[in-house]
Amino acid sequence: MQLRVENIVVRAARRPLLDHVSLTLEPGELVGLIGPNGAGKSTLLRTIIGGLPFAEGQVFLDGTPIDTFSARARARAVAYLPQDRHIEWPLPSRDVVMLGRFPHTRGFAPPTSACLAAVERAMAAVDATALSNRDATILSGGERTRVLLARALAVEAPLLLADEPVTGLDPYHQLHVMEILRDTAHRGSGVLAVLHDLTLAMRYMDRVVLLHEGHIVANGTPAEVLTEENLEHVYRITAVRGSARGGGYLLPWARLS
Repeated sequence: MQLRVENIVVRAARRPLLDHVSLTLEPGELVGLIGPNGAGKSTLLRTIIGGLPFAEGQVFLDGTPIDTFSARARARAVAYLPQDRHIEWPLPSRDVVMLGRFPHTRGFAPPTSACLAAVERAMAAVDATALSNRDATILSGGERTRVLLARALAVEAPLLLADEPVTGLDPYHQLHVMEILRDTAHRGSGVLAVLHDLTLAMRYMDRVVLLHEGHIVANGTPAEVLTEENLEHVYRITAVRGSARGGGYLLPWARLS
């Protein structure tokens, strides 16, 4: 399923949070949404899923305006990992992940075998099977992130939007989550992920979109976007670059005054 965002404008108190933003996410593509704090990254994801109204523009799924989809159809098409990792109810983690199957069920019917299998696959994928029976409200921040990512994966939607999916994770699980996102894309889903870690963006993303003050500054491969000029202009930093094991890396190094 293709996601297309055309000339989206979102305002708050007459100030544009997104100013004529356009992008496309193709099936099988892993795209990083990067930029400083307040650039509009989370706002864009929330707008796509219908959490924020837009003043101008349109969002399309396979050429059809997303606002013509029912809430259930939209939830089946677009899975979402929010930036807020709060879990309200003291449920076993497996039950939290099962909530991802809600768009595929009716009323209070018991979960189908397909739903149970999807939940097991999702929890195994994020290394959270051992957390299945633990109260989700007392998990560590990193454990909650993995459980909520499993909830998003359990939807098995053609599109996955992930807002800062590696925040709070140790290095092992940061790499693991990036591998999961890459594998999800390679299986045919379009994946759009907000990242602050430019090293991970450089290594894993097929393409990155650089936002600054509600505008798209650059859109292309990591090497095309993460240039010295863009890093200095948007982030006000310099970086160290190199290569290892056949891939390039970038390390933020110094602030510019």
